[in-house]
Amino acid sequence: MNLFDMNGPLMNALRKLANIILCNIAFCLLSLPLFTVGAALAALFACMQAILADDEDDIIVKQYWDAFRRNFKQATVIWLLCLLAFAFLGIYYLIVSSMGGMMGKVYRISFFMMCILLLFGFQYLFPLQARYENHVKNTLKNAWLLSIAALPWTMLSILLVIAAVYISFFMNPDGLNLAVFLWGMMGFGIVAYLNSFFFQKAFQRIDPEKLEVKHEAQREAVFIDEEHRTSEVFFQESSYSNPDWNRQAYLGQGKTPAAGGGAAKGAKKRR
Repeated sequence: MNLFDMNGPLMNALRKLANIILCNIAFCLLSLPLFTVGAALAALFACMQAILADDEDDIIVKQYWDAFRRNFKQATVIWLLCLLAFAFLGIYYLIVSSMGGMMGKVYRISFFMMCILLLFGFQYLFPLQARYENHVKNTLKNAWLLSIAALPWTMLSILLVIAAVYISFFMNPDGLNLAVFLWGMMGFGIVAYLNSFFFQKAFQRIDPEKLEVKHEAQREAVFIDEEHRTSEVFFQESSYSNPDWNRQAYLGQGKTPAAGGGAAKGAKKRR
């Protein structure tokens, strides 16, 4: 295969990198007002998930802007709640850092525990907002539940962020200007894209589409009635977030399954 084939792996990788850079620049620009950081993050994760699935639009900036507008209201509310949580932790730290003795140690331990708990849920807030239609309260609840249910992927995503920040700003303090430039050009997009691999694995715990299990059914003595006796394939959808998690759908010959929760291209799933 020609190395520079437009449909080859090299050109495909370069196309993805170019789209990541464009989304990163859009994220930085739309985050400047600060209160819009939540919507910008949700749009960034929406585009990174699309790029990972090879489902991005030809004009990625338009796709980013559409995701920004679609998520603006709820993502902004979530972001403001996060800012309140950060402010509370900052004030709490100022108070406990001035305390001595055994009680001071206990309160400092509680501070670090709260930081870890906040970080766990924060990892999933905006990826969930980008992927699913839900109320703010349910998105907050699902973020923390998913962070525990998919603990290995949660830890990997956190370690990725810590490693990226450490390598950029602490490994070589003299290269601070270069680090700021690289993060402004592609850093946020690259980290969000790599984290999307981990989030994709975590989402399999709540995505009915990913949890479809197909089996070959025996021809004899499987079903009671005549219609089901001719069935050859059945599947079961299960999800702890789906109230019908124990529902089984049986397909006869020549029949096709009903839609199992999938949404149209570019649309978010409802949760």
